[in-house]
Amino acid sequence: MDKVLKELVRISKIVGEDPSYIQGGGGNTSAKTDDGKYMYIKASGTALKDMSSKKGWRRVNIESVVSIIQDESISRLETYARETEVVNRLLFACDDDVADGSRPSIEAHLHSYLDTYVIHLHPSSVGAYVNAKNGKAELEKLFSDLDLPFIWVRYADPGFLLAKRISRLIKGYKKEHGRKARILFLEKHGLLVTANSGSSCLKLTQKVIARCNKGLVKPKSGCVGSVSKELIKEASVCIGKACFDVCGEYGVVAYYNSDIISWFMKNKSAAKMLKGTLTPDELLYSNGPAVWVGQLDWRKLSVSIRAILDKGEKMPVSFLVKDVGLFVTGEKKIVKMIRDVVTSILFIRVNAIKFGGLAFLNKRQKDFINKWESEAFRKSMAAGANKKCD
Repeated sequence: MDKVLKELVRISKIVGEDPSYIQGGGGNTSAKTDDGKYMYIKASGTALKDMSSKKGWRRVNIESVVSIIQDESISRLETYARETEVVNRLLFACDDDVADGSRPSIEAHLHSYLDTYVIHLHPSSVGAYVNAKNGKAELEKLFSDLDLPFIWVRYADPGFLLAKRISRLIKGYKKEHGRKARILFLEKHGLLVTANSGSSCLKLTQKVIARCNKGLVKPKSGCVGSVSKELIKEASVCIGKACFDVCGEYGVVAYYNSDIISWFMKNKSAAKMLKGTLTPDELLYSNGPAVWVGQLDWRKLSVSIRAILDKGEKMPVSFLVKDVGLFVTGEKKIVKMIRDVVTSILFIRVNAIKFGGLAFLNKRQKDFINKWESEAFRKSMAAGANKKCD
């Protein structure tokens, strides 16, 4: 195996094993070859922990990738025509023997402007800041001792527009400071860390996440209370009936509880904190925030679900039942992925609200993600979802 690819697989597996670092098929990593001609990057929808020498990555020609950002004609295309063109150009930039239908991460062109190794994650601790209205100011205080500042990236639609914004910021940063930034915080998105070696990149990533964790509140270990099997079954049946009433089919209803889930449910503002969608991943994997269920009445829940759909939102697949726990509907192969995403977002909500309030995605931002083919592809590659009720 190529030494660069070997190192990429190593660091990807390390960060990919921790659900507080990344959830589902989100995040990505990359590494550039010594000659600067090629870049190995995680394949779209592949879980970082599942990368290996044979799968989960694509090798792209860096010059071809950079040309996508530099091509002004792409910027003039209609939104979805533009994103389709970017996907096709990224596939055209691939230079490898991979024949499994996988695509390079849609953020490959973003990585091309960064240092040799790049780790992009959605850590829960970082999410507490980047999803808060005053998150940037709080991070500036938290990292005030850095020799060179981090870059704060205002929210941009994932894909081409985000890559364009970061390319401009990187160029401006290098002009001002004489080198590329090592740490980038992406509003409503996550963390980007870049360095000239895999070990340095990994070490810096862990350091940033650990520092972000220090200023946050966390649940006490073992705070999950006892819940009877009868109550769990009653809640499961209630949710199953409500979903069937709305979309006409029964699916798996999986039950989960944890310190974070129990801790969130005890918060007096729990229902209020679930009023909006925070991140693209929350929308992609769980179709929006978990639905708060204060009373086990399937008819009332059915009315609540229909009200959500009437607003143009997607069919919810996660439900927080007061004093019981988290219930997730869908196919078996995706429910745990949804659980991880929802659990991370619950932790983020409790902490972000302290930093000036929660910064929800607006309707236009949500509409872009819901219609974006690349995100649908990432989700399908990660697991597949409940198609009829999606």
